[in-house]
Amino acid sequence: MRNLKDGIRSLVKIDFYGNVHKYFRGTDKEERFANEIRILKALEERGCDFVPKYIESDESELHLVTTNCGSPAPDVSQKKCDKLFSKLEEQYGVRHDDPFSRNITYDDKAGQFCVIDFELATLLDNQTE
Repeated sequence: MRNLKDGIRSLVKIDFYGNVHKYFRGTDKEERFANEIRILKALEERGCDFVPKYIESDESELHLVTTNCGSPAPDVSQKKCDKLFSKLEEQYGVRHDDPFSRNITYDDKAGQFCVIDFELATLLDNQTE
């Protein structure tokens, strides 16, 4: 697996098939791990198509596997960024608590921008779970 990010709060790798493997570390890692899974499952249930899809997880290793949503899009405009995070909140009931371009990717296969990294997101209603 190839490393994508090796930070204080997580280690992120991509496997041969393109799936993303995220290993949680640092403070509140158990809570962030559980929250990201809960949010991704809720978004999938609500039909959101511009976020990663949950594949599997291993609680003993705090290891989450999701689909790949493309490459970082650091040059995305602030207007587009704001629009994506607003759509996520207004249409899908999830507030991303880190709404910055570092959490936007571009998926060439889908031809769209995507939002990633939901460990600190908030589920705004009780539609799911």
